[in-house]
Amino acid sequence: MPWKYASSGLVLVAAVLAGCSSTSESTQPSANASPSDSAYSRCDAAAAQFALGKPASAALLEQARVKAGAQTARVLGPNDMVTLEYRSDRLNLNTDKSATVNRVNCG
Repeated sequence: MPWKYASSGLVLVAAVLAGCSSTSESTQPSANASPSDSAYSRCDAAAAQFALGKPASAALLEQARVKAGAQTARVLGPNDMVTLEYRSDRLNLNTDKSATVNRVNCG
């Protein structure tokens, strides 16, 4: 009989403590957060088409990323190994052997 009360008491204490727990950070995004802060923003490759025919550089990559609204961006050479997962928030600048951008796409 005492075990019955002890186990019931432990369950009750655990339930009360679980109900009292809270986090200090809000799980809701702030009202003034920009769309680029979201992990779910989508890339718009059409906005970065200006990069076609230009030599790949870090400055061009960043400018294209910002205009496309992408979270991340990368330059891909003709023989580069790449992962096959699709990411709608990533901009790809594909280059030829002379490091000239010949294709702009998202993924």
